[in-house]
Parts: sequence; structure tokens; C-alpha cells
Amino acid sequence: MTTRGPLMEAGLTLRFWGVRGSTCASGPEFVEFGGHTPCVEVRCGERLFVIDAGTGINAFGAHHRDRLPQRVDLLLSHLHLDHVGGLPFMKPAVLDPSREIHTWCGNLDGASAAEPLGRLFSPPLFPITLDVLPARFVHHGFKAGESLTFPDGAVVDTIPLEHPQGATGYRFRHGGRSACYISDLEHSEPWPDPALLDFVRGTDLVIYDGMFTQGEYPACRGWGHSTWQKGVELCRAGGVGRLAIVHLYPQHTDALLRDLEGQMQADMPGAFVARERQEITFAAVAAESSRRRRVARVAAVA
Repeated sequence: MTTRGPLMEAGLTLRFWGVRGSTCASGPEFVEFGGHTPCVEVRCGERLFVIDAGTGINAFGAHHRDRLPQRVDLLLSHLHLDHVGGLPFMKPAVLDPSREIHTWCGNLDGASAAEPLGRLFSPPLFPITLDVLPARFVHHGFKAGESLTFPDGAVVDTIPLEHPQGATGYRFRHGGRSACYISDLEHSEPWPDPALLDFVRGTDLVIYDGMFTQGEYPACRGWGHSTWQKGVELCRAGGVGRLAIVHLYPQHTDALLRDLEGQMQADMPGAFVARERQEITFAAVAAESSRRRRVARVAAVA
């Protein structure tokens, strides 16, 4: 993601508000990593993006209250229920008539999310439609693989992902730093996929779908998800700095996830399983030093 002007001086910050996949997890064994479904906050300097609108978006809205900007850009990986089910509960944005919520959807061959969200959030499945809410919703469609350019000059790159009905990955660049959100994908054979490898190459962070263990994956092949081992392989091949595992299986307990995280860190120090409300910041760096760092990182794994 790139911007113009003074915001380039600030860093790139990501915060996890929901890290589970498929459905929420609840109970004393699911406290450390959290139970909300996908939502990630991305700050490019002060410029806000939100990825996905799972139940975690409710916690995101409650935390920021009246500190959200008038315009909120919500980038959707796709429209499965665990990624959009929290949308009408994003307080205070959906209760404030001065705000606009712009949704961006790239897995419908250029169509926006307006029609499917209208079907989901309407009687008898939901008591009201989104247009009844005070905030104004503006829906944008694009084709995954296109770069998104926003009115303030911000640019976010995208890539199509292998998932039932498709999904979209995102790459943000700011202040000489970069991060990718690669969730809801089925890893290919052979792996890594060349296009995805080029997309993530040299980034500071890849957020990756590690829903299943290697033992679980064979029975779930074709469901559109992956393992942390494939995330490590992708990051090593692409010279990526850090790896965050998300879309956690809802029955994976804190104890199991800590064990998996330890195994992963033995292979890739600095990798981690994401936790709700966890924040990671990359300080802005000069463009030239950033370029040298990325080249050195790629050379180290070549």
C-alpha cells in the first residue's frame, strides 16, 4: 500500500480482532487466542483499512467508538458467513449517520457485494436490511488481481486465492514496509504457487490461513484451507520476515495452539499464531534501506 504526503513518515500497524475460522469458539479453553471470526485492522500511518467483517468487527468498533474516520474502507476476502456475519454489529459506525462504510469485494467477477449482502441481511434471516442502518453503505466490486486505488492516493494490491467460490488476498505497502493478508486458500501442489510467491516476496509480514494440522488436512482437502507448514514454506521461499497464522480451527484449544506455535517457531523463529487484540507494528524505513533489506532477505533463502 502506498500513500502520498506526511503519512509516509508513520509506520505500518496491524491488529487482530478475530482469528477463528468457520465459527466462533467459546469457553475456558479458548481464552488466550480468542474466539471471534476474522477481522484485522490495518493502519498505514493514520490511514485505516479493515479486512473482513467476522464477529471480530464488533470488538473493533466497540474499542474505537467515536475514533473511527468518517469513511471506513472494508476489504472483504470473500463473502462466506464467518467473514461477513459481524457487519451489522460494527458499532458505532453502523449507528452514526455521518459515516460511510465502503465494502470492496473481488471474488464475484467484478460485481460488488451489494446483492448477496442484501439477501443475507434481510428478513427472515435478519430483521432489517443494511440500508435501514444510519451509516451509508457503498459497495465496490473488482476482480482479484487488480490493484485498488483510493481517492486519497492509497493503493492496495490484490491476488485471487484458491477457495470455494473464490477469495482475495491483499498486500499493503507503506513507509518502506509491507504486509500481506492471505487467508482462505487451499495450497497448491506443487507449492509454493509461483504467482502467490511473487505476490508475498520480500514482505515484512504474511498473515496466513493455517486452519488445519497436517494430520487433519487430508480429510479436509478441498475445503479451501491450509496448514502452518505451508505458510512457513511460502515465507521461506519468498524471503518474508514474519508469519502470523489465522483462521484457527474453532476446536483448537489454547493448549494445542501453543504447542503448534512452538513447533512452528522451531522452523521459523518470529512466526506466531495470532491472538485477538494482538498488535504488530513495523516502523517506517527509508525506501533505499528497505529495498536493500528485501534483496538481502530474498538472497538469504535463494
